[in-house]
Amino acid sequence: MRLINKKPGPALSVFLAALPFVLMFVAYAVASYYRLLENPSDKLLPAPATVLETAQRLFTEGDRRSGRILLWHDTASSLRRLAIGVGLSALFGLVFGLLIGLIPLARNTLAGFVAVISMIPPLALLPILFIVFGLGELSKVVLIVVGILPFLIRDLSGRTLEIPREQIVKAETLGASTWVIVLRVGLPQLLPRLIQAIRLSLGPAWLFLIAAEAIASDQGLGYRIFLVRRYLAMDVILTYVIWITFLAFVIDWMLKTLSRKAFPWAEAGL
Repeated sequence: MRLINKKPGPALSVFLAALPFVLMFVAYAVASYYRLLENPSDKLLPAPATVLETAQRLFTEGDRRSGRILLWHDTASSLRRLAIGVGLSALFGLVFGLLIGLIPLARNTLAGFVAVISMIPPLALLPILFIVFGLGELSKVVLIVVGILPFLIRDLSGRTLEIPREQIVKAETLGASTWVIVLRVGLPQLLPRLIQAIRLSLGPAWLFLIAAEAIASDQGLGYRIFLVRRYLAMDVILTYVIWITFLAFVIDWMLKTLSRKAFPWAEAGL
């Protein structure tokens, strides 16, 4: 049997999925062991047991001054900013994706503009956003929107253009107006792709969020990471990085599950 036709069984699938994580953990544990063996006070690669103890403390113990558990407080702040930024981007991306994909006048007006805007590095706009919108919540949300909205619009408008022309002609033949075609033909076919596009945008959205929080914020996961870096507290930084990765994975899994449940006829992808 050719290798491209060989599919692993359930047990082998679990083993193969876990293998890269195990290898990465073993490589880190070995590197940490030899660094600590050479210098027991080394902070660059704390032992896995130290990271675990730090994580347990961060998740359960409150701050000495405020009494709040800062990890949960930072998580709530970051997730709120992420949800607002990604939600607004998804809404505007869906609207403009449908308009550009289905209406030639909108396509001629906006397609080139969006293509040019998408070439601007969002992080280069960060100082401008802070000057215009201040250092509050709005500038961080706007950075997420500016960062992922052009991609969403281009992806969704491209998928709208792939809708078979025959379906639109049939709707026109049955007397459907432009907006009925948008809502009854375009929208149902675009919603599964919207979820896929959001999943692909989550990584950049987290990047822009962490960058904004690191520069101008007094709470949030990105703020905490860049605060403790001054003390080379790698055990705290690693705990936050692992926690962010876990949150991103859970959000992605929830979106994937939603796509499968709501649109079983659409391919869920990886």
